Formats: sequence, C-alpha cells, structure tokens
Amino acid sequence: MAAAERRAFAHKINRTVAAEVRKQVSRERSGSPHSSRRCSSSLGVPLTEVVEPLDFEDVLLSRPPDVEPGPLRDLVEFPADDLELLLQPRECRTTEPGIPEDGKMDAQVRAAVEMYTEDWIIAHRRYQHLSAAYNPITTETQRERQKGLTRQVFEQDTSGDERSGPEDSDDPRHSSGSLDDTPRSSGASGIFDLRNLAADSLLPSLLERVAPEDVDRRNEALRRQHRPRALLALYPAPDEDEAVERCNRPEPPREHFGQRILVKCLSLKFEIEIEPIFGILALYDVREKKKISENFYFDLNSDSMKGLLRAHVTHPAISTLARSAIFSVTYPSPDIFLVIKLEKVLQQGDISECCEPYMVMKEVDTAKNKEKLEKLRLAAEQFCTRLGRYRMPFAWTAVHLANIVSSAGQPDRDSDSEGERRPTWTDRRRRGPQDRMSSGDDSCSFSGFRPATLTVTNFFKQEAERLSDEDLFKFLADMRRPTSLLRRLRPVTAQLKIDISPAPENPHFCLSPELLHVKPYPDPRGRPTKEILEFPAREVYAPHTSYRSLLFVYPHSLNFSSRQGSVRNLTVRVQYMAGEDPSQALPVIFGKSSCSEFTREAFTPVVYHNKSPEFYEEFKLRLPACVTENHHLLFTFYHVSCQPRPGTALETPVGFTWIPLLQHGRLRTGPFCLPVSVDQPPPSYSVLTPDVALPGMRWVDGHKGVFSVELTAVSSVHPQDPHLDKFFTLVHVLEEGAFPFRLKDAVLSEGTVEQELRASLAALRLASPEPLVAFSHHVLDKLVRLVVRPPVIGGQIVNLGRGAFEAMAHVVSLVHRSLEGAQDTRGHCPVLAAYVYYAFRLPGTEPSLAGGAPPLTVQPATLARGPGRPASLYLARSKSISSSNPDLAVAPGSVDDEVSRILASKLLHEELALQWVVSGSAVREAVLQHAWFFFQLMVKSMTLHLLLGQKLDTPRKLRFPGRFLDDIAALVGSVGLEVITRVHKDMELAERLNASLAFFLSDLLSLVDRGFVFSLVRAHYKQVATRLQSAPNPAVLLTLRMDFTRILCSHEHYVTLNLPCCPLSPPASPSPSVSSTASQSSTFSSQAPDPKVISMFELSGPFRQQHFLAGLLLTELALAMEPEAEGASLLHKKAICAVHSLLCGHDADPRYAEATVKARVAELYLPLLSLARDTLPRLHDFAEGPGQRSRLASLLDSDTEGEGDVGGTINPSVAMAIAGGPLAPGSRASISQGPVTAARSGYALSAESSRTLLVCVLWVLKNAEPALLQRWAADLTLPQLGRVLDLLYLCLAAFEYKGKKAFERINSLTFKKSLDMKARLEEAILGTIGARQEMVRRSRERSPFGNQENVRWRKSVTHWRQTSDRVDKTKDEMEHEALVDGNLATEASLVVLDTLEIIVQTVMLSEARESILGAVLKVVLYSLGSAQSALFLQHGLATQRALVSKFPELLFEEDTELCADLCLRLLRHCGSRISTIRTHASASLYLLMRQNFEIGNNFARVKMQVTMSLSSLVGTTQNFSEEHLRRSLKTILTYAEEDVGLRDSTFAEQVQDLMFNLHMILTDTVKMKEHQEDPEMLIDLMYRIARGYQGSPDLRLTWLQNMAGKHAELGNHAEAAQCMVHAAALVAEYLALLEDSRHLPVGCVSFQNISSNVLEESAISDDILSPDEEGFCSGKHFTEMGLVGLLEQAAVYFTMGGLYEAVNEVYKTLIPILEAHRDYKKLAAVHGKLQEAFTKIMHQSSGWERVFGTYFRVGFYGARFGDLDEQEFVYKEPSITKLAEISHRLEEFYTERFGEDVVEIIKDSNPVDKTKLDPQKAYIQITYVEPHFDTYELKDRVTYFDRNYGLRTFLFCTPFTPDGRAHGELPEQHKRKTLLSTAHAFPYIKTRIRVCHREETVLTPVEVAIEDMQKKTRELAFATEQDPPDAKMLQMVLQGSVGPTVNQGPLEVAQVFLAEIPEDPKLFRHHNKLRLCFKDFCKKCEDALRKNKALIGPDQKEYHRELERNYSRLREALQPLLTQRLPQLLAPNTAGLRNSLNRASFRKTDL
Repeated sequence: MAAAERRAFAHKINRTVAAEVRKQVSRERSGSPHSSRRCSSSLGVPLTEVVEPLDFEDVLLSRPPDVEPGPLRDLVEFPADDLELLLQPRECRTTEPGIPEDGKMDAQVRAAVEMYTEDWIIAHRRYQHLSAAYNPITTETQRERQKGLTRQVFEQDTSGDERSGPEDSDDPRHSSGSLDDTPRSSGASGIFDLRNLAADSLLPSLLERVAPEDVDRRNEALRRQHRPRALLALYPAPDEDEAVERCNRPEPPREHFGQRILVKCLSLKFEIEIEPIFGILALYDVREKKKISENFYFDLNSDSMKGLLRAHVTHPAISTLARSAIFSVTYPSPDIFLVIKLEKVLQQGDISECCEPYMVMKEVDTAKNKEKLEKLRLAAEQFCTRLGRYRMPFAWTAVHLANIVSSAGQPDRDSDSEGERRPTWTDRRRRGPQDRMSSGDDSCSFSGFRPATLTVTNFFKQEAERLSDEDLFKFLADMRRPTSLLRRLRPVTAQLKIDISPAPENPHFCLSPELLHVKPYPDPRGRPTKEILEFPAREVYAPHTSYRSLLFVYPHSLNFSSRQGSVRNLTVRVQYMAGEDPSQALPVIFGKSSCSEFTREAFTPVVYHNKSPEFYEEFKLRLPACVTENHHLLFTFYHVSCQPRPGTALETPVGFTWIPLLQHGRLRTGPFCLPVSVDQPPPSYSVLTPDVALPGMRWVDGHKGVFSVELTAVSSVHPQDPHLDKFFTLVHVLEEGAFPFRLKDAVLSEGTVEQELRASLAALRLASPEPLVAFSHHVLDKLVRLVVRPPVIGGQIVNLGRGAFEAMAHVVSLVHRSLEGAQDTRGHCPVLAAYVYYAFRLPGTEPSLAGGAPPLTVQPATLARGPGRPASLYLARSKSISSSNPDLAVAPGSVDDEVSRILASKLLHEELALQWVVSGSAVREAVLQHAWFFFQLMVKSMTLHLLLGQKLDTPRKLRFPGRFLDDIAALVGSVGLEVITRVHKDMELAERLNASLAFFLSDLLSLVDRGFVFSLVRAHYKQVATRLQSAPNPAVLLTLRMDFTRILCSHEHYVTLNLPCCPLSPPASPSPSVSSTASQSSTFSSQAPDPKVISMFELSGPFRQQHFLAGLLLTELALAMEPEAEGASLLHKKAICAVHSLLCGHDADPRYAEATVKARVAELYLPLLSLARDTLPRLHDFAEGPGQRSRLASLLDSDTEGEGDVGGTINPSVAMAIAGGPLAPGSRASISQGPVTAARSGYALSAESSRTLLVCVLWVLKNAEPALLQRWAADLTLPQLGRVLDLLYLCLAAFEYKGKKAFERINSLTFKKSLDMKARLEEAILGTIGARQEMVRRSRERSPFGNQENVRWRKSVTHWRQTSDRVDKTKDEMEHEALVDGNLATEASLVVLDTLEIIVQTVMLSEARESILGAVLKVVLYSLGSAQSALFLQHGLATQRALVSKFPELLFEEDTELCADLCLRLLRHCGSRISTIRTHASASLYLLMRQNFEIGNNFARVKMQVTMSLSSLVGTTQNFSEEHLRRSLKTILTYAEEDVGLRDSTFAEQVQDLMFNLHMILTDTVKMKEHQEDPEMLIDLMYRIARGYQGSPDLRLTWLQNMAGKHAELGNHAEAAQCMVHAAALVAEYLALLEDSRHLPVGCVSFQNISSNVLEESAISDDILSPDEEGFCSGKHFTEMGLVGLLEQAAVYFTMGGLYEAVNEVYKTLIPILEAHRDYKKLAAVHGKLQEAFTKIMHQSSGWERVFGTYFRVGFYGARFGDLDEQEFVYKEPSITKLAEISHRLEEFYTERFGEDVVEIIKDSNPVDKTKLDPQKAYIQITYVEPHFDTYELKDRVTYFDRNYGLRTFLFCTPFTPDGRAHGELPEQHKRKTLLSTAHAFPYIKTRIRVCHREETVLTPVEVAIEDMQKKTRELAFATEQDPPDAKMLQMVLQGSVGPTVNQGPLEVAQVFLAEIPEDPKLFRHHNKLRLCFKDFCKKCEDALRKNKALIGPDQKEYHRELERNYSRLREALQPLLTQRLPQLLAPNTAGLRNSLNRASFRKTDL
C-alpha cells in the first residue's frame, strides 16, 4: 500500500476541515519569511532565540527532593557523592623503587625523586562513566545488550521447503504431491476433502459476548507482556562519526618503549676450543649512522674455559650472567643491524696472528693437530693467568634485522595478515607518541614476526686500523651490497646460535637498564634477561616517569705517536672519582659479563703494538644522586707488557687526564679532545679542566688534545638543555633561599634574581623540544607553583603570574607541536592530557602523601581560607590589575615572611582565568590554540579546591567568589567570539575551540552555580545567532553550535539538569478510561485545549525554560528541519543523531531503568512528536520507497517481497493518484497540508535520518505516560491527528522486517542501487518528480561545506554505507542481524499498536470519529499487510477484532475498500505456515462474517470480497500454501458449527457454501503452482481462470491485474499494458451499462485503436450482470476514477515498453474524462507525458533504438506435453533474442520437468512426421519467424511501430533441394515459404498465441534467384540513397555485388539461368523477369559507383578504380546474356502463355 493508500483517508478528513486548512495555509503564507513554526504564536519566544533559563539553584531550593515519590527522588538533584578525590598509586615497573638512597640530595634531585614517586591525584566524577562521552553506545555494546533476545517467527523466514519448527504438525512438502491426485471431476470430492481436514486450534473465548472495555483491557494486558525494555538496543548504534562528545580517559604516563625484540644467545662454538671468548651485542642504524642501543655483554664459554680466568674473577654477580636481552626499537627501519663483536684475552701478537689458528685448523683434524693444539692451549693458559684482566679485539659480524623479520614472517604471512598485526603496533604507539614514521619505515615492523633461530657461521677478523664506529658503518653499508668486499675475506668460521623473536608482553626475570628487577620476577636466582637501553635514532617525545641517571663514556682514539719510550700496547683505565684520593673511586661502573655487578675501574681492549689505537669501547656508569663540583672522571693510560720479562711491571702508567663532571651546576656531556699529562696530576686538579696548563706539568705532544672521548648522559634528573637547566636552577635557588649563588660566570644576589627569573621564563620557549617534553611535568609543576605561590624575595612578594602564564602557554604549544602526530581526535596532546588528569595537583595541598613524606613548605590550611581572605589581599589584587600590569610586585606591608607567604598563595583557577582574560594578543593566540588544556587545568584546580577545602556542602552560589565568575563569563564570551570569527579562516581551530568550550561549560555544571552556566550558554547562543544573520555560510556555524549543544547534553546528569520533576507536568489522569476521555477537549469535545498539556508537547517558552538543555537540543532539531534550512542534509543528520545518541544513553542507563523514571525522562522529548508530525512530508517515504511491495514490477525476491496487495502489483499511487479528492496523495503532501505547504515542503531527509528520527519518536511513544499521550491526542486538531496517524504508518513502513534473505544478499549494494534507479524511473514516469527537481536534489545532496568538505561529512547519502559493510559477514552475524531486525520490527509495530489504541480511546466519543477511525483502521490494515512476526500478528489481529466489533459501520457502511483490504490481509494470514497466525486470522475472518451477517442477515459483501481476495492472493503470491489455507477454511467451518448464538439462522449454511467455493478456487489454482517456473504456461492458466470469470467482472478484473503484475515482474511491459487496457475496457463496459455519459468510452469498442483484441471483453451481457446486486462490481476500480487509474497505469506500462504511439491512443480515451472533471493539473501532466512520448518517437524514428520483440514458432510433439501435444504457438520473446537462447531456455526448462535425455530439439523447420518420433520423448521444434504483411497492408503500416504492433501473420522460409539436403547448387535450390496466422494479434495479454491457420508456398530455383536478385538490388538502392550517406556500408554492398570472387554471385546466377532459353514455355515469364532484374541491378551498381566516387577521399582512389574495373568486367560478361530475346515473346500472344500466370507451380496446403 503505497502513499496513495496511506493518505487515502485524507479525502474524508479534508472535507470536514477544509476551512481550517485554508486558514492554516494563509497563516503560513502571511507569516515571516521563516517557517510558520519559527514564529508560531503558541510558542511565545521564536525558536531562533534562546529563552531565559530558570534559576536552577533557586528552583531546587524551592522544591526539596523529598517531595518526589520513591525512585523519582534521584532525578531531582545530583547525588551527594558526585565528586571524589582518588589517589591512584603510581605504577612502578620494578620491584625496587630505584630512587637513590644517599641521604644528601640537591634540590633538583629531590624534586625529581618526589615527582617520580608521588601517587596520581585524580579528581573524579563518580557518575561520569554513565555519560555518553565515556560510555558510548557502540555496535559492540549494542551486541552485548542484544544477547538473550527471543527469536521472532516470521512467515517469510519459514519458507516452504523447510519445517517451521514445532509450529506445524504436518509437512508442507507433501502438499502439492497429494493434490495432483485429486480429480477435479465433481464438487463433491472437494467438499469431502475439506470435511476430512483437521482444523487449527480455536481461540477459547472468541464466541462469547464480552463488553468492549474488558476486551480492550485484556488485549492491553497481553500486549504489555514480555516486551523488551530498551527499544533502541534493537536499532543500530548511533553514528560514531557524529560523536563529538566522545572522550577517553588519558592513559597514565608510562615509560616509553619502541617495538621490543628478544635476542637470546644460545651457543658459540669455534673449530678449536683453546681460550675463553666474550661477546658484545648492539644495534646500529646505518641510515642514521648511529648506534641505537647500549651494549649487551654475554659469555657463552664452557666452565673449563671460564676456569682459566679464576685468578681474575671472584664470584660473578648473577646480573652479569645474562644470555638474553630485550632491545627496544622506536623507529624500525630496514637499515638496522645487530652487530656482534667478539673479544678474547690479550695475548702476544697482533690480531691476525691470533686469528690464524682459528682460520686454519678444522675440528675434523683435531687428532692430526693434537700437538699444535696442546701448545696453543698452554700458551693461552699462561696469557689468561697473567693478562686475564685485559682484552683484545678478535672478530665481528652483523645480522641484517629486516631480513629476519620479513623472512621469519614469510610462511606465516597469509594467516597473520597486516590487519591482524596492526593492533599490537598501535598499542605500542599509544604508549609513546612516536608517530613520526616515515612511510618507508612503516613497512618494516619488528612486532609481529615469527620467532627465528639463526646460526651465524662467518665472522670477520677485526683490523687494528679499522676499529672505530665510522669504519663499522662503512662495513655495514658494504655488507648490503651484493658484491661485498667482506665476502672476499677469509672468514673466521664459528657457529653462533641466537634466537630472535618479538618480546613477550610481560617477560619474567627481566632486569631494567639500571639492573633493577622488573615485575614479575618470580625467583631472584633465575638467570636474568636484560632490558637494553635504547638510544633512539631520532627524537622521542615522552615525559620521564621514573628516576634514571646514567652516564656513558666512549673513548674514541688516542694518539701517542710523539710519546717517547715503550708505549705500544696501550689501554685506558676509567674511574669515577668523588675526590682526588685514589680511594675515592666510586663503584659505579657497570660490570660486563661474568664479573661483579659494579666496579671501581674498567679498561679498554688493547691493540697490540699500536701507538695510536682506536677504541670501540662503551663504559656505562651510574651517576650518584648528588653530583658535586669535585666529581670527575679520571683516565689513566697504561702500557701493558705482554711478555713476562724480569724487572718489567705488567702495566706501566704512561699518561693521565680527567673531565670534571659539573660546570656551573650543569652536567658536562658531549665530545671532548683532551690533552694528556705525562705526570700524575697535582692536588686539587679536579675543579679545573685539563685544558688549563698547570705549572710544572709535562704534557704529551705539548698540551695538544691527543685523547678523544665522548660522554652522553641518559638522565631524568639533568635536563641537559641550557634554558631548562637555568630555569630549574633559579627556581630551586629561590626555594632554598641560598643566596648569593653563582650562575655561570655571574653571581646572583637577591636583587638580581628576579630579573634573571623573568628572563629565564621568557627563554623557556627556546628550549629544545625533546628535553622539554621529557621534563614537561617538572616545568609545568614549577610554573603552576610560581603562579600560585609567588616567591618572596627580600621580603617582597614577586608577582610572576603573567610571566609564568605566558611561559605555560609557550611550553604547552611546544609540547603540542612536538607530538602533533599523536593527538587524539579532539586535537588533545596525550602527554598534556595525562599531566592534567593524573599529575597536576595544587601545590602544598597534598592529601597525605604516601610514605609519610612531609607536605610541601606551606600548610594546607591556606586553601580552606578561600573566600575569607584578609581584605588587604583583595586590595592588593585590585591595585595590581588596575595598573594594567598584573605582574606588578605588591608589597604586603610589614607582615612577617611566613604570613606573607601564606597571604600570597593564590588560587590557580582564579589566576588562570584572570591572566587569560587580560593576556596580550601573542600569548592569547598560543592559549587559544590549546584552550582545552587551560580549561581542564582550571576545572581540576576548582575541583581540588572544593574537595580539599571541604567546600562541597557549601551552596553552589557561594562556592566561588563573584569576581572569579565574572572572569569566567568574560572568558567564555571571548572564546565564544573567537569560535565564531575564526570559523571561516581556520575551520579546524574553530571546531577544537568550540568543543573545548562546550566541555568546559559541561564540567562547570558539576562545580558551580548551574543557573550561571546556563546563562553563559544562552549568551553564547546569542552571540552565534547574531553572527548567523550575516554569515556567508551559516551551515558551518550551525554545525558547530549543534556540536556544542551535543557536548553539553552529554553531561552524566543531563536529565537532572533539565529539571524533569518540576510543576510543568500536568497532573496525570488516573486511568485512560473512556470516562476520562469524555471530558477531553479540542476536536473531541467542546472545552478549550489544556495549555499545560500543549506546552509540554510543543517547544513552548515554558518547556524550553524549564527543560533548558533538552529545549536547546530539540530547538536545534526543529531549526534544522525548517524547510529553508541551509545545508540541510548534514544538519538533519547531526541533529537527529544527537537526539538518538541521548535516547540510547537513557535506554542503557541503569538509573532510568524503572518505568516511572523512564516516563519522566520521556517527558523531556515530547515535542519530538509534534516536530516529527510537522516534518512528515519531508521524511523519506518508506511506504513508497524502493523495496516496497506495491511497486511496478517487483524486482525482489519472489518469496519475500512478491506478495502484492489488492491490486497486488498496481501501484496504488498511480491508480489512486487520480482518485484522491482535492489532494492527490501521489504528491507527497500529507493529510493535513494544503497545496501551498506541499510545494514548499523543503529538503527531504535521507532514508537513514528519517529512520533514526522515527525510532526516536517510537521511543517517546513507548516510554511516555499513556495518560499524558491520551490528553495530548485529545487536544489535537483533526489535520494534526491525521498527520500523527500518517507518522505511525510511516513508522510501520520504515521498520518493516526485511527477512533473512535480505541479509544474505551479498551484492546488496548493486541491488539497492538498481532499486533506487527503478524508483527514480517510476517517479519520473508518474511525474512525482521532475528532472529539474531531481537535479536540485542531487546538488543538494552534496554537503554545504563546499570544498572544505571533510570526508566524514559525506554520510548523507545513506544506503551505501549501510550496505557496503555487509559484504563479508559470517553466517552467525547475518543470523544475529535478522534476529535483531525481527525484534525491532515487532517492537516498533507494537508501539504503533499501543498508540493507535490510545487514539481510539480518545476519539471514541467525538463527532469526527468516523474519519479518524477509518484512518486508524487503515494503519492497522497496513500493519497486518506488511511482513510481521507471529507475536505482533496475534496482538494486531486482536486489535482489529476489537475495532470491528466496536465500529462495524466502518467496514460495512462506508466504501468497500477497507473491507476488501481486510479480507485480503486476513486470507493471506489464514494461509500462513505458522499455526498461531492461522488461528488468529481465521478467528478474525469468522467474526467478520458474523458481524456482517448480524447487520443485514447475509454477508454478501464479505463473501464477494473474500472470493476476490482469494483470487487475487492466489494469482500474485508465489510462496502461498494452499494446504494451510484449507486448514483455516476448516477452522472457520468449525467455528460456524460451534457458534450457539446463530444456530437457528442460515449463517452456518452460508459459511459452508462460501468455504466450499473457496476450496474449489484453491484446487483450481494448485495447478498454477505447478507451472510456477514456466511463465508461458502460468500466464496461460491465469488467462484461462480469467476467462472462467467472464461472468463475474470483479474477479475477471482481479485476474487481469494479476496477469499484469506477473508480466511486469517478468519485464513484459507491453503485455502488462494490454492487461490494463483489457481491464479498462471491462470497466468501461460496466460503466456504459450504468449510465450514458458523453465523456466516457462507449465500452470495448472505444479501445479498438489500442488493440483489436479488446473486443473479447464485450462478452458481458445484461442477463449475466445485474449491476444493482449487492457486492457486484463494487470494487474501487468500477468507478470513473478507477477507470482513469487503469488507463494511467496502461500508459505507464506502454511508456516502459517503449510503445509511445499506444500511449497516445490511451490518452485519447483518458483526456475527455479528465476534461469533464476539469482536472487541469492531471491534464497538464498528461500533455506533458504526451509531449515526452512524441519527442521520443521523433528521436527514435528509424526504430533501431526501440526493439519491440522477436518472434518464434514453437511446436510441441509428444504425449508428455499433455494439452500441448501437436500444438503450435508463436512466442514473443524480448527483443534481440537469439534462436539459441530460446531453444536453450525451453530445453533446460522441460528437461528439468521431464528429466534428462527426454527432451529433444528438432533442428530443422521441415514438417514433422509424428510416426517417426519416439513416443517416450518430448520434441520441440523452434523456428525464427518474421511478421508478414500483404502489399495493401504496407500502405497503412508506414512506421517501424506500425510494422511491430497488431501482428497476426508470420512468415518463415525453409530452403530445400529435391534430394533432401537444405542447400545445393543453384539449379536445384528450392524454397518453401510458410505463413502462420495467430488467434490474436500481438501484443496480447499473453506472450504466446496459438497458431490457428497455416499456408505454404513453394518457390522454384529460378523464382528463388529472382527473389535474391531483387533483394540485392534493394540493398544497393538503400545504400545509395541513404541520407546521410554511409560510405562504409556502400562499399560493403558494392564489393558484394561486383566483386569478382562472390560465390553464387550475380554472374553465376545469370550464367545458370539466362545462358540458354528454357524449353518449358511456362518458364519464359520467369526468365524474362530475371533478365529485367539484372538490368535493374546493373543500373543500381552504376548509381552506387557514381555515389561512391563522390564520397571517397584521395586515399581510396585506387580501390574505387578496382571496383569500376570489376563492374565493367561484370557488365561485359552479362551483356550477351541480357541481350538475347525469347522467341515466343516476339510471337503474338497465345492463350497458353497467359496461363502461366496462374502459378501452377505453386502448391497450397491448408491446415
């Protein structure tokens, strides 16, 4: 039932209130240019203005919570425990805290330690997790809530071939089988069948007479059972893209790691084992030329080898025995190598000598080399004993990591695809914001590869001259080349086995780089794995979270070439000295492998006999907590004598140098080139650097720098940035108050420190980003402290507020910029967000620090003094502002220091607000960019202030001082203004600012006076409104405002903020009984409507004032829905999505689970009902949208959507479009809208937005108080109520269940698209949408944002997104979707049903109830007709029964349409496969008959309608189960037999007759069921049934419509049109009998021009039909309007079939009727269509563009065909069908029916001899035939159309030769021409017509030749005369005519037939005719050549000459043949000659 029908009740309603409508329209016209809604009088304040909100706090004071009953109490005020302070212990990775134990720490270390150990302090809103911002409704959460849904049973899912579960006892599969055997001989047998069937169960109390009220009550109670609580849990989750309010709690700050790789060293084995070997692993990045990890030292020696070093190693610490290491790589790249270096104990000889044995000796030769080995072992043992503490370089190799990662992943790549691996990377990414991946690196990930075990076999020996890192990088770069130099070297062969794998998430037995135990560490004795410190290749921006202070020392080279004496085997000893005494060397150097954990000294490896060695050594030191001026590194250089010579020491010191570690309080790092002194340094050397030439010291090489060394520190204490160092130093100095103080070269006194501090604050912006981010928490803490506790210098408070604020702005900016890649969706930097959330605290107000640390210097008491501070401070404050420099130093007078310090303590939020308001432009810009940070800082500061100062009990109005609130107001105003002004310059910033502002206000709602916040919101709204009027693109501003509102509404106490429990609500009426409705108002009673109720349901002033936020939101929605709204589709979507998201939140919120509470919440959304009602015309029309059943040709799946309605496949909007009263429902105007509003209906909503809006409406209807809804319904005017019903109707259509099949359509995308196109096509045909509108619509669908369009906006085009993700769903997912969809459809329908019941109760007693009830019944009928679940149908049918019993006149006194519809629906459900549905449907049908009978003692009307409905049903529904329908018929019989009340009447008898009659029709139609797959046979059967109803016009009409529908479904538009023409002729006949109207057709005769077949409809004679009989010809089609509808539909079908000429004929009949009705609108449309049709005819004149059909003769032979045996048909196939196609189709079809090898296609066209055929087989003969016209006919059939329309005669030719072959030589080639005549003319109401006459003619060879030559000549003539000329075609024809090689060409024909004169005089005539043909042919060739010459270009000249030569040859050859004369022709005429014309050679056969 499409729109027409849905709106059909408009006619009645319109008459009643036409005046009302006119009034309304004129009011809308005369209103302001804005919509009528904007200034509607009932609202008071226009929607574009924001009302003044109520003073929230006052309202609450006046209404204490205890007033409310029970559960509603919680809605009144925020809970008392809303805010709380959480101390979250900081997570420590290691089991020990790792902070220095040393007692004396300087201020900086102390501050760092404090910072790294403090707990996180979180200001927590306890209920925030219930807000949509933190607990969004996503698809996942929806899926969770959908668990436990019951499966709804739907008819269309229980398809016939599967058992429908426990529902049915018998198997539907047998039905068709058993029925075949039923002979259709006598009615008796049918009756017998019906008697023997089992009935379904009866409804127990159906036949009792009960009061209607009780029935209603019982129905309602049943409906209320087992309903799902949350409607929106069944609807898809709100669109994530729109969720601007979405927030995530920041992750707590954690230590940064890259991707982690675990490397395990398993074994190292050489060919010979003679001495211990030590390994070093590290990662190097070749591209960055950087070592990217510290060294990992491992020792894989056997115990015997380790034993050799007993003398040197005591007990190795367990931490040095590690054999596995975890490397972290932040920037994975294909250029990373794992470099392995090997060292051995120092021995005599250079590296090459020492490597020699390893390279020469092989393990296999051990026995042979026994002596040599022994010798080597002895030597090694001696060296180990003597030189065991020294090492020498030995060999190295490298592993290219990228190869490992990619090859290890190879086999597993498929299963472990990219998608699955990505999450781990993103998880890691979240920890550290290292987002700066260049695309090249991204492809190389070290996180998801498969573990690999490598065996490294080749090592390269180290070369003494090339040990430095630079050399190593060269080697590595070379290694990657295919022709590596290294490959040519002889390797040291060995086997090193290592495992490389991604590191597990929490590995056990792990040691941190500081050797602390990382959790979990189950057993301290287990062999550890070491975490290796990373030196990232590029900057890493992550704040420090734990204490770390390490120093790495890298000696690079030493140049002793000029040093005299024996200095060759050089080693460098490193010591960390705390003083100058040798005993002050600290044990802070980390041990390597198999040694003690820390040592006091360490040596570099020795390069034998080298005076200027290079080093690759790395020393790792742990810096003490307090580094002082005396601490230094001491380097001592030794010569080691390798050979034991008597008198020479093992090591001789040959030089000294040192590096002091502190300089001006800063740690010294970086590269140094130091001079080396020969002598021991003098006392107190350590404070100077070696660069100072001390007197009396000797230096190597004359004090030049000869020793190159580099220091790097990895420290979370020392920033190593001059600006940060200076800042921290100054701050700490101030805190300690230790003056005077030396800073670099200057000494700071108290006087100068302030200036330095200000300079240092200003210089913070110059700090380099990496350390700034790393120390960001420290810096921010110190800045906050400077703001809140201005330092006191020399008794003066120094106000550094402004400087600190500016510095803060710059720091935040810098941090943001460094971490740009890691921002979240809202542009927040995670590092700063985490700082505010976790780390930020108010200085000095520690809520008891863990570990009992004393609170910081100031007592917390100061905070509690907030509002009551001494006046002097205020004074000072005002003074400082007034002087326009808030940083002015203020002297607090003579107060002592401590007091002044307390006085000076300020509140951060107040200070921030002030500084922000007064800030200068440069700073303000920086602050605006990151406003969110400052807002959040203020909010946390305010929250802490309230929580720590125990202020939560203070009334909100007193919590904060007025001046602070003034600052806030000013701030909000200025930021709001920035949003508005920047929106066109910098959209992104405007969006961010807008959101930050909204979140800030939302946060304030939890802290300050809520009325104040509302006033701020209102002010902001006003600002936006002012700007909107002048804005060039208002849509952008509106979008921002909508986001703003949405964020505000996401507050967790949104409902409370709307004052839901205040007195606006009227007293609810106690029960929705009839008595209470009697006193109702408006349409339904005389009283005036209740203004209170009205104001609740409208966006009235009071509503918006009380429910402030809800009012804002709904106002946004209302304004977006305005017809003139800009950028509509986007705004619709945003506004609707916001409401939807909120309602979803309410549904999921445990606080609102109770029904009474939910009803209160629903009151906040009541205006949604009127809003949706008023936008109805612009909602997407689901009822006539694509995919609805009553479309023209249902493209849909036969068994789900094929079930048509009354005129199943006629689109009622076409049939009814004309039938409607003043308003054509086909136009999209709604019931109550006058034409003006319809025209101005504005921008239509997308399907998705409409559906979401409707689901929100249903939510309100479901949850609102029924009594309230009833009072509302009572106050509605008629048109409004009509619209409400329309809305309900639309809801049913929008949520109709699609069926499982729909979810399984994989190509749903293309499917939807085609449907869409189809709908558009139809709209174009129906004229509901013009091409221009279409264009406008398309252009509007683009977003309003022009080119700035962000991808995420483009969601307005709906279907695509919904379906595109449907492609690869699993079976389970589809099952689940169908389950949810079924539940949603059921619940939506039940809510509609509930609402309808409320409306019925409201209107029971009104005067206008008829029209309303009719409309209600329509909606009920629609609900029964759409796809519904068994559960709903039980309730729906119960409601329908109640309605009919209360208001029988609705069906039986008004027009029949409702009755007909109802019968059809009930019958359809009687045939359901589900027994409960059958039970209820048969009960309804029985009661309907009984009701009709009781009114008038017979139920002719119901009888007629049921019979028609059955016919219609059977004709159009494919998955229709006659067996189940029989069960229902039996059930109805049983009711009739058991109905005691009507025992004495004829009722039971009449019921019985009707049932048997229906049973007969059923049996008839079973046959159709069999032929379901054979369209021709099916149509034949339908045709036969329709013929059978010749005496019953209603039914014949029904069947004609069924046939039309079937044809349309098959795409046979011409045939469908013919059916409609026949139907119209039938109606015309009937109308002609009734009255004689000039403008009506006379009957069938009038339609002859459209089709000659129409006359068969005139078979109706008066004796068959008496028009007055009740129920006869009573359908809606037997009226003038019905006739118009049928004709229009015929025209539509003709147009679709391309038969435009016929369209004209149809309209010729139609126009007089329209003229008589003065329907000019329709006439305009008709003439428009005619113009289109004629234009198309003109453009397609040649006919090639329209191809009408191809015809085949099909003969059936064989007993298997039954009725078809020996029948011949002409089939009409779609245009351009090839013979092979139809042949294949028929063969396949009949093979399927009869089985394999039974069907044979007869390949030739010769007459078939039955005797020669196999009786067991079925033969089909198919021949292509062409329409044939006699010459006289051709005069009339001029156009291509004429020659393809009204065809009755067809021709086919069969070539044959006397010996039986088809083709032979020319002289024996005969041809048989066969003419077939059909019983009806094509196109007809079916696509195959029987052949009724056959005529054959045989042509002799010479006649065949004549025909061929004539054909050739015609072709030549056509090609020559063609205009415009076609040279190609002309040349083709010429070549075929004059070409010398043409086989059986003209020349050959002439030579065969003209060479000699025939002997038989009978043939003279032909001979002569052929000669004439040839002459003509030559003439035409000449013309053609001439024409060709004119057309060709120069390039074809030669070709043309060739053609001419060929032609002249041909002519010469023909000349003698053409000139000879026939002798008889010269003789006088004789009688015999004349005779040759009687075609004796022709043989006629008749058939």
